[in-house]
Amino acid sequence: MVFALSDVVTALPDDSFLPFGPDGLDTGNTAWVLISAALVLFMTPGLAFFYGGLSRQKSVLNMMMMSFGSLGLVSVIYVLWGYSMSFSAGHTGEQPGLFFDSPFALFGVNQLAEVREIDGVETFVYGGFGTVPAIVWVAFQLTFAVITVALISGAVAERMKFGTWLVFGGLWVTIVYFPLSHMVWGGGLLSASDQGLAAKLFGVDEEGAANVAPIDFAGGTVVHINAGMAALVLALLLGKRVGFGKTAFRPHNIPFVMLGAAILWFGWFGFNVGSEGGADMLAGLVWVNTTAATAAAMLGWLIVERLRDGHATSVGAASGVVAGLVAITPACGNLTPIWSLVVGAIAGVLSALAIGLKYKFGYDDSLDVVGVHLVAGLWGTVALGFFATDAGLFVGGDYKQLVVQIVIAGVALLFTAVLTTIIAFVVKPLGWRVSKEDEDTGIDETEHAETAYELA
Repeated sequence: MVFALSDVVTALPDDSFLPFGPDGLDTGNTAWVLISAALVLFMTPGLAFFYGGLSRQKSVLNMMMMSFGSLGLVSVIYVLWGYSMSFSAGHTGEQPGLFFDSPFALFGVNQLAEVREIDGVETFVYGGFGTVPAIVWVAFQLTFAVITVALISGAVAERMKFGTWLVFGGLWVTIVYFPLSHMVWGGGLLSASDQGLAAKLFGVDEEGAANVAPIDFAGGTVVHINAGMAALVLALLLGKRVGFGKTAFRPHNIPFVMLGAAILWFGWFGFNVGSEGGADMLAGLVWVNTTAATAAAMLGWLIVERLRDGHATSVGAASGVVAGLVAITPACGNLTPIWSLVVGAIAGVLSALAIGLKYKFGYDDSLDVVGVHLVAGLWGTVALGFFATDAGLFVGGDYKQLVVQIVIAGVALLFTAVLTTIIAFVVKPLGWRVSKEDEDTGIDETEHAETAYELA
């Protein structure tokens, strides 16, 4: 996100068809962010197919329901208090909090609307975010919160009770996601504001902004490091699936995996390009960088498979796509296409190697959320310190950006790890894991009274 909140308003006057209205808002940018919001929303059903295909036949519905459950739950919460906790200070004129804004200042986002008389007509108007109406930014940011929670579910596949998952998701998005979103994008501790860590490290300029601004264009810390660290905590605390390390947990439907990866890649253009907030030249660069890194990561993953295992797999190709998308997310607006290829290729290699760590260290990250999202998210965030245009160590010749990127990644890791652990222990008494018998029978039948396929 590259622009700040403003106090402009939008209305619906007779000349609203003009590219720029008298209020300073851009109809083209507004249309693009609305489309981007729809693309990102589509990513969560895509994730359901991706995770569902990777699961065993007896747990595919539960896995998909975790994504759809997140879609329903988090959407409601975001409208009620999520946006307010993340961004309300920019609308109310108050000093942003270090960790979060008031959940009540814009509760239900109704306070974004007011009645004004325009050309003699009383009209509902909404505050603006850059050149788009704030209500459009609510829609866009809502979809980020939804998919971040859904991503975590891959680490608890086949063994976490659905009801407990929803309770955890509601607490986690409120206590972890909204504050981290505010800290990075809403003027808090990890932002470029004068109260952020970067300003404390390297000072501020004449306008009060950090001399070395942290970079997270579309969610390396907020989404991927955040979800990946939460997934690791849950995998450790929840324990292993019955038979982990002894039974081959093979994907039951690889075409689902490929379909899910395709939907994720398609939707990710909304994720990354939409974060520019407009349809302009930088948006074009973000599109090219996103594609370049994703393609390079897929090839990097397949090369590792070929050298290590003797064959390149469809699941590897799909996983490489996701690793590249994750890695380029924080960096897509601040790299050249050539450096994007480098970042993507390294992400594919690192993630292909990292998914084996769960067997070495004995944690059951069922669908490799840690190996892909945490590892690639960390790499993409830190890689900016090396390759960011005019700022990276190898491009701008300065170490400061690298220090800032490492700091924000480290703080995000610690913040998420501590709070996720606390939330996990709070929900544990609810009974967060199905019984061994239910796990053997299949969580689809025991939790949802359904089966994905009628084979009789």
